[in-house]
Amino acid sequence: MGIGGCIILFALGAILTFAVDWHLSGVNVDVVGIVLMVAGLLGLVVYARAMRRRLVSARTVDPVVEERRYYDGA
Repeated sequence: MGIGGCIILFALGAILTFAVDWHLSGVNVDVVGIVLMVAGLLGLVVYARAMRRRLVSARTVDPVVEERRYYDGA
């Protein structure tokens, strides 16, 4: 799931929690909204950590080992 999916989950959860006053039998819409918001935030955190790890590993370069040998004229 990408960053867009996480934002959509969070927005949908916020809409269900704060903007909807539906009452369904057997379903608490507020709890469903909170679960969706938590899932969206968790997805954003996981996505951000994965992208950060990918960017850090792309920037690190293996050190160049240079060996110099000096010879006498003998």
